[in-house]
Amino acid sequence: MTTRLANDVITLTHGGNTVRLRPSLRAATHLERLHDGFEALFNRVDAFDTSTIREIIWVSATDREDADAYLSAVTNAPLRTLHATRNQIITLCTSLIPTAPDQEQSKPEGKPMPWAEVYARLYKIATGWLGWTPNTAWAATPDEIAHAFDGLTEKLRAIHGSADEDEANTGPDEEQRAANEAAGLDPDFDRDGLHKLKAQLAGGR
Repeated sequence: MTTRLANDVITLTHGGNTVRLRPSLRAATHLERLHDGFEALFNRVDAFDTSTIREIIWVSATDREDADAYLSAVTNAPLRTLHATRNQIITLCTSLIPTAPDQEQSKPEGKPMPWAEVYARLYKIATGWLGWTPNTAWAATPDEIAHAFDGLTEKLRAIHGSADEDEANTGPDEEQRAANEAAGLDPDFDRDGLHKLKAQLAGGR
């Protein structure tokens, strides 16, 4: 039995063992490089490579002891028991990729940012601009960090205004630079690659 909760937690249960999975920044950083990129990761999930599935469960578990107990339980179960988690694993993996904030800016010219760099920037934003502890940053999802920072920049714009409201401004101050950084964070993502991967996942890919 598997349930998707409102706070991005996926719960897997078998034989009295329960493990809760979350698409945290820590999991995203690890799984993106597990097979040298998301495309290869999704291909392994599509083929239902059991070693990859087990790694995804273990890395994204909110409690590693629960993950060990669950994985031990399904080891001796029929393969269909683990295979029944396929849709939930796909949901988890797609949640590792942050979505655009509500007020998405136009995409700037330039080379798309590698995912490893995206996650490194999200960590810096969480611990720097947002003031979260390292543990909180690693446990948060990429979406939580990106949208929290989007909220911070909206607050800064409300307090200090934007460049459009002050044409006499000769250059952005520190707050406006933070807003510009936020606006450039999501558009710098490899959006074409994301659409391609999501298209692969549609209908079972």
